[in-house]
Amino acid sequence: MASQIKRVAILGAGVMGSGIAAHLANAGVPTLLYDMVPRDAGESQAARNALALNGIEVVKKMRPPAFYTPKDAALITPCNYDDHADLLKTADLIIEVVVELLPIKKKVFEWVAANRAEGAVVTSNTSGISLAAMTEGMSEEMRQHFLVTHFFNPVRYMRLLELVKNEETLPEVADRLASFGEKVLGKGIIWGKDTPNFVANRIGVYGMASVFRHMVTFGMGVKEIDTVFGPAMGRAKSAVFRTGDLVGLDTLAHVFDNVYDGAPEDEERETFVVPAFLKQLIAENRLGDKTGGGFYKKVFVNGKKEIHELDLETMGYRPSPVIKHASVGKAKGKDTPDKKVAAIIAGDDPAAKIAWAVLADTAIYSANRIPEIADDVLQIDRGMKWGFGWDLGPFETWDAMGVRSSVERMKAEGRVIPAWVEAMLDAGRESFYQRDADGNLTYWSPDGQPVILERSCNHYILDDARAKGGEIKRNAGASLFDMGDGVLLLEFHTKMNSLDAMVFKMYEEALDKLDQDEFSALVVGNQAGTAFSAGANVMMVLMAAMQNKWDDLERDIRGMQDLLMRAKYCSKPVVTAPYGLVLGGGAEVAMHSAATQAAGDLWMGLVEVGVGLIPAGGGCKEMLVRYLGDVPAGTEYDPNPFVQAIFKHVALGQVTGSAEEARAWGMLRPTDKVTMDPDALLFDAKRTALGLAMGGYKAPRRRTVMVPGPTGRAALENFLYSMKEGGFASEHDVLIGTKLGHVLCGGDVPWGTKRTEQDILDLEREVFLSLAGEAKTQARIQHMLQKGKPLRN
Repeated sequence: MASQIKRVAILGAGVMGSGIAAHLANAGVPTLLYDMVPRDAGESQAARNALALNGIEVVKKMRPPAFYTPKDAALITPCNYDDHADLLKTADLIIEVVVELLPIKKKVFEWVAANRAEGAVVTSNTSGISLAAMTEGMSEEMRQHFLVTHFFNPVRYMRLLELVKNEETLPEVADRLASFGEKVLGKGIIWGKDTPNFVANRIGVYGMASVFRHMVTFGMGVKEIDTVFGPAMGRAKSAVFRTGDLVGLDTLAHVFDNVYDGAPEDEERETFVVPAFLKQLIAENRLGDKTGGGFYKKVFVNGKKEIHELDLETMGYRPSPVIKHASVGKAKGKDTPDKKVAAIIAGDDPAAKIAWAVLADTAIYSANRIPEIADDVLQIDRGMKWGFGWDLGPFETWDAMGVRSSVERMKAEGRVIPAWVEAMLDAGRESFYQRDADGNLTYWSPDGQPVILERSCNHYILDDARAKGGEIKRNAGASLFDMGDGVLLLEFHTKMNSLDAMVFKMYEEALDKLDQDEFSALVVGNQAGTAFSAGANVMMVLMAAMQNKWDDLERDIRGMQDLLMRAKYCSKPVVTAPYGLVLGGGAEVAMHSAATQAAGDLWMGLVEVGVGLIPAGGGCKEMLVRYLGDVPAGTEYDPNPFVQAIFKHVALGQVTGSAEEARAWGMLRPTDKVTMDPDALLFDAKRTALGLAMGGYKAPRRRTVMVPGPTGRAALENFLYSMKEGGFASEHDVLIGTKLGHVLCGGDVPWGTKRTEQDILDLEREVFLSLAGEAKTQARIQHMLQKGKPLRN
C-alpha cells in the first residue's frame, strides 16, 4: 500500500514544512513545496516562488543536517498557490503545514478541494487544532481521505508520527498512510484521538508542568533539574529546560494553553496554567534558542563562551552551580534505563524526591488518559519514546519502579490510583508489560486482559526471538540466532557493541557454521542502543602496549584482519546491517561483507586517529580496494586523487551523516541497500542474504590495487605540513598522518606497483603497532577512556 503514494505536496514552506519535504526527499519521494506569492513579486518565476525557494535554502543549512545528502534537495520542486494549482492533482498525499490558525487552515483546504485529484489523501500537521473543526464543511469524499499527521521536529531525527483519524476516514486510507509513514519514511506510528495536543505533547508537557510545580518545593535550579531528568533517568540530554529552549518558550506556552482551554474536564487542568516566570520570559522576548536566550543563555566571560542558567528568583542569568546528588550518581552508574529509574527514586536527596514526585504524577496522569487520548499503554509509551527521546515510556517507567510497591507508596501519600491499575494488581498481574508462556510480549489493557503486542510483518526484534528460543549460542560478548530459512544472525552485546575477543570468537563460530553447511547465509546486526559498534576495545590495546605485550597485540590485530577477510571471502553470503554509530573497527566489520543493508541514519567513519592510531582491521585496505580495485585491466589512471580522497576521510577522522553519504564516500557500495524503518533493518538484511544465497552466490575474487608509492606520499605530507603551519595539526598529528600516508600509498614501492590486499593489511598492522608504542598515542587513548573525547597533543 505504501507504494501508492508516489508524490507528495507540502503546503507551507516554513521550518516544519521544509523539514517534512527534506525527509521525504531522503526517502526518495518527489515533493511539491508550496507557499504564497510574495507581494510585489512581479512576473519572475523565481520571485514568485521565493518563499518556497527560501524554505529549501533554510533547510539545506540546518544543523544537524535535514538532508541525507545535499543533492536530495533536487527532489523538492518549489511552487506557489497561484501559478501551480494544476500540479496539485499529481500529488497522492497533500500535507498542510501552515500557521496554527483555523481560519487560515480552512482557506487552504478550500484551495485543496478545488485542485486535488479525487482520492488523494489530505492531512494536517497541526499540533493541536481539532480535527473535527478542520473538517467541518468539507465534502464527504475529502473527509473520507482526511487525517492528522503530526510529525515531530526535527523531522529527520524524531521517529514519532502521530496519526489521528475521524469517524469518516476510510480504513484503507488510514492503513495506506500508516504503511507509507512506517515503511517509506521510517517513522514510528501511533494512533491518537482528536483531543488537545494529541498523545505525546499531552503527556510530555504535563511532565514539564509537574517539574515546574515541584522544583520550587525542593529548591532546585534549572541545570540541576536537567541533570536529574536527562540521561541519568534514561532521557534525552535536553531534559526539561533545554527542551523548552529548543522548541521555543512561546510554543511551549501555546501547548500549555491548548490543554487548559481545550480540556476543561481534565482533573489536572490547573497544572497547565502557564507559570509566571514563563509568562515573563515571553513578555521580554526571551523565547529560547531563536532569540538567543530563554532558560539558558550563551555569554562570554573573559573572552570564553559559557552557558549560564536562568535564576528563577532574580530572572537574571548565572553560572550553573555545581550540585551533586548521590541518587543521580548511582543512576548514572547503572547500565539499563530500568535500573537507572529504580536507583534514582530509591534515594533520599532532593534529586530522588523530585524524581519520584514527577514520575508518580506522570504515571497516574498517563493512566487516566486512557482511553481519552489513546486506546492503550502502548500508544502512550511509544509516543514518549519516539517523540521525546525517553528510553522508557510512562508505563514502562512504572514497571521499572515496581507497580505494586510504587502504588503502595503513592497511596501512602494520598494519591488516587486509577481503578484499572488497581484491578490489574488484583488480578495478579505485577507489570504492564510481560511475556506469556509462548514468549510473546503482552501489555495490560484497561479492559482487564493482556494483549499480545502485534509486530509488523517486516519487523524482526531480537528480544522477541530470544524469548521464543531463537538464540542458539551466547557468550559474554555476542550471541547467535537462528533467523529461520537457513539464515544465521550474529549479535554483539558488549557496551556500545564494542569489539573484543569474545565477539570475535563468536564471529569465528558463525563462519564455521556456514562452512559446515549448517546455515546458508549470515547476518551481522544488533538492535540495542545507538551504536552498531563504536569500534574495538581500545582499553585492551592500551594495556598491551603499556605492558609491552607486542606479540600478543600483533596476534590480536592479525586475528581481526584474518577474521574479516574470511567473512568477506566466505563461500556463503555475509550481510552486515549497520545503524547509528559505526566507528573504527565497527566500520571495518560493516565493510567486510558480501552486501550491506544499512539504516538511513548512519554515522560511519574510520576514526582511529582520534586515539593516535590508524585503522588496522582492514579499513585502509578496504577503502583502497573500493576506490582503486574495480578499474578494468589495462586502464591507465592516476591513483593519487583517489588516495588523497581516502586520506582526507581517515586522517581527519571524518564521520558520515547518513547512509547515502557513506555510499558517496565508498563506505557503502553502489549496490548496498538502505532501510528507513529501524525495526525492519534485520528483516531486510535477512531478505538480502536469502536473495544472495538462493541466487547461487559465489565469493568475489581477491583484488589488487595500483598504488602511487612515495611520490603520492609527498603530496599528502605537503598537506600535513600546511595543516601544521596553520595551527590545525600537532606534531603527533603529522606523525600519524605520515604513517597513514605510507599505508595508503602502498609502502616504499615504485609508482604503479600492484599491491595485494594482504600487502596493505601487513602495512596497516605494522603502522598500528608502531603508533601504539608512542607515548602521545597512549595519552590519547587514556584521555578518550577517561573523558570520552579526543585529546589533541
